[in-house]
Amino acid sequence: MKPTAIVTGASRGIGRAIARELSGTHQVIATYRGRRDAAESLQAETGVEICQTDISSAAGREALIQFARERFPSLDLLVNNAGIAPRERRDILEASEEIFDEVLNTNLKGPYFLTQLAARWMAQSGAGRIVFITSLSAYAASVNRGEYCVSKAGLAMAVALYAQRLASCGVKVFEIRPGIIRTDMIAKVEKLYEERIAGGLLPQSRMGEGSDVARAVRAIADGLLDYSTGQVLNVDGGFHLRSL
Repeated sequence: MKPTAIVTGASRGIGRAIARELSGTHQVIATYRGRRDAAESLQAETGVEICQTDISSAAGREALIQFARERFPSLDLLVNNAGIAPRERRDILEASEEIFDEVLNTNLKGPYFLTQLAARWMAQSGAGRIVFITSLSAYAASVNRGEYCVSKAGLAMAVALYAQRLASCGVKVFEIRPGIIRTDMIAKVEKLYEERIAGGLLPQSRMGEGSDVARAVRAIADGLLDYSTGQVLNVDGGFHLRSL
């Protein structure tokens, strides 16, 4: 039997690329929140299972794990990919608590407690891999979307916490930190990013694609980094480098 994987937020963008990459080797549950049409097209294309859920709620997280338990005897890989940008970009001096809570509940609280549920299940078999998809925004400050930056910085610490706690259980935990990736999330500013990249923003002078992140997940899923729990993989064209 193929190993099993859950990929959250898989109907579009990075999550879709990851689900597509894993579908040949894993039995994949691909989650979505609102875009059923996109999820069904992924299912038709790859044969993955799809599950509508909202990971920002405890009920949604529990329903997802129950959905997986009813279908598979174990869970081998969890990819925490689901995330949202703030509905509107506001300077941090003008930002609202409502949008802050919305972003943090989905981007940080959701994967933090979904991982708790998945880790308990994985620990029963003494094996498993967990991946958090964070962002360069874990360390690069954008004052007009502070909620997003705070959520990703918190998620980076969640990786360290879970990696430390789960090492003795045989469960490995990793962070993949994408840079500027061509997705719906950056559609409004894609032209600006392309101009900045052409002007030298990145050492590797192209925008990233979802497939770039998916290949990093592939390396983890195949066990190539199993002695590197807690590792951060920058998939960012070299953005993280500092040079004079």
